[in-house]
Amino acid sequence: MLTKAFIPYRGYYSTPFCKWQGSLAGENAIELGAETSKRWFAAKNFDPKELDYLYLGLTVGQKRVFFGATWAAYLMGAGDIPGMTIMQACSTSTTTIFNASASVELGNVNTAYCLLVDRCSNSPHTIWPNPKGPGGQVESEDWFMDNVAADPATGLGMLNTAENVAKEHGFTREQADELVLRRYEQYAEALANDRAFQKRYMFPVEVAISRKEKRLIECDEGVPQTSKEALARLRPVMEGGIHTYGGQTHPADGNMGIIVTTKDRAAALSEDPNISIQVVSYGYTRTRKAFMPEAPVYASKMALERVGLTPQDMKAVKNHNPFIANDMVLAKELGLNAEDINNYGSSLVYGHPQGPTVGRLLVEAIEETVIKGGGYALVTGCAAGDTSAAIILKVG
Repeated sequence: MLTKAFIPYRGYYSTPFCKWQGSLAGENAIELGAETSKRWFAAKNFDPKELDYLYLGLTVGQKRVFFGATWAAYLMGAGDIPGMTIMQACSTSTTTIFNASASVELGNVNTAYCLLVDRCSNSPHTIWPNPKGPGGQVESEDWFMDNVAADPATGLGMLNTAENVAKEHGFTREQADELVLRRYEQYAEALANDRAFQKRYMFPVEVAISRKEKRLIECDEGVPQTSKEALARLRPVMEGGIHTYGGQTHPADGNMGIIVTTKDRAAALSEDPNISIQVVSYGYTRTRKAFMPEAPVYASKMALERVGLTPQDMKAVKNHNPFIANDMVLAKELGLNAEDINNYGSSLVYGHPQGPTVGRLLVEAIEETVIKGGGYALVTGCAAGDTSAAIILKVG
């Protein structure tokens, strides 16, 4: 259990997510994240020199990733602070925020900043020396495409894991499509009243069109439209499976930032000092091979048991859902109504930049819990290697 780590209310932002090969496809994710944070600090009248440490989370390498956190700290105006870079696949956000929280808990850090960035578009193509190869031929790897296609431990792709879970739990195509449609309805609620919910946390990202002109991106890009009829027309991606292209996410680009600090400092930095946001628990797991969507069930149970809470105690539950089977199995195993989780949006709909994905879910969970008058929020999600991490927050 954690008792000393807090997040200032509105001490966080997420940019819009842009579908891959879109508006952010040509931007260095580290540099863009740092520049966005610098603009956000200025908008908040926050001096980045007040930070002690930077946690940089990403999964797809970018130029200057060797320097990682220290390079990002310099670019965002905190060039004198140290930092570290964390890569934990799709659990990068949860693991990064937990590391920051643990450091605050131990008194090693007073005010930490978590910067989560990724660009799935135009991912690096690495060439590895292989002097023993035929004729000295090199080995190569595409950071994104190759690793999504197959887990080196099993040789199976991510979709295989979702279909394995769907088959074992008896989920049907009709159930999947019905829940997918609900996810789009929930996202539409975040767009209501001129995007009132999203404007509680979303900060525009700025990209250069030319040397003299820049453009602000204020809304998610590439979110498809769908309907019951449209979903029914789609074929399963795998023969005999339940997942169509409508039942899984799409790769994206984006970044987000979040401050983790002490209780007193969080109150001082908060937009509303009467709203307290405490990080109270963390859970993790690695489930059986090729059953990745099940992992959040066990990570969530660990996080809940550590603080003596139940799934029904949660005011908000957000689950990273690269496949709709993720939500179906989490709801079934935790005794939740699948239609009541992932309110206001999820990665199935607005895309998956990997590093910042669960971070955006976390800030949406905070805002949803505030709207509901406070309480506990559970944020979880699966990750490559059949793993998961979960965080519980106390809001109010």
